[in-house]
Amino acid sequence: MRPDPFSGLSAFLAVAEAGGFTAAAARLDVSPAAVSQAVRALEERLGTPLFVRTTRRVGLTEAGAALLARVNPAAAEIIAAVEEAAATDEPSGLLRLTVPRMAVPLVVEPVIPALRLAHPRIAIEIAVEDATVDLPGRGFDAGIRIGEYIARDMVAVRLTRDIAWSVVASPAYLAAHGRPEAPQELTAHEAIRYRFPRSGALYRWEFERDGRTFSVDPPGSLIVNDGALLASCARAGLGLAYVADIAVESELHDGHLVGVLEPFLPRTPGLFLYFPQRAQAQPKLRAFIDVAKQVLQPMR
Repeated sequence: MRPDPFSGLSAFLAVAEAGGFTAAAARLDVSPAAVSQAVRALEERLGTPLFVRTTRRVGLTEAGAALLARVNPAAAEIIAAVEEAAATDEPSGLLRLTVPRMAVPLVVEPVIPALRLAHPRIAIEIAVEDATVDLPGRGFDAGIRIGEYIARDMVAVRLTRDIAWSVVASPAYLAAHGRPEAPQELTAHEAIRYRFPRSGALYRWEFERDGRTFSVDPPGSLIVNDGALLASCARAGLGLAYVADIAVESELHDGHLVGVLEPFLPRTPGLFLYFPQRAQAQPKLRAFIDVAKQVLQPMR
């Protein structure tokens, strides 16, 4: 009898995503021994180990990583197909979203309670990370990112107004160090720098003058890779920070932060929900979009 080609794959995917057998077992609601046995049977059937097991961590072998790259997108497609086939008038299923930290107070916190109230059969998993994410490869239904960073082959739905980029500092910092009037004066100031989580590159501050764009690499001895921490450090008076105005709107309004260099700062598209074309028919995703539009439109 031909073996079931799907046998052990759900356990394999759970371990790969959770990073361990115990965590995978909790997700699948089975015992760790059952997960281990299923993975071991799959490895024996394939004739190659899929995981490197140590006392501290569980990692993928080269063969395991190759299998994950092929199987994970297919698994997402199968799950979506099953959910669509079983769809009723009430959207259901697990909606997995990847969002940047900036989107948590602007989108996630106002939308998710309304979504849960309107559609209690939709389960929600949210991963907060600023790095660019391969949606199908990581098993996400959709993501939220700044518009200019979304690939053109994705469907994009606007969630917020456009972003006006801002250089901000606390009133105490400006009182002690003065207010820069032009980007070239940043060399005399302390900048709080942002490092991209995935590439590791430091962000160069972008400006405009007479229709021309240019960037500045300001000096700074404090580097972070989290936007919320960036604003927090600026509020603490540790230097100037380059941030999206929608991320610090309340701090600018109440005077905890002050904007400088406004005539030189660009505007870019705001936050968008994005997803592959084939995913837009999913009732759970359509429900999120409808609720987000209802909740965020007045705020925009």
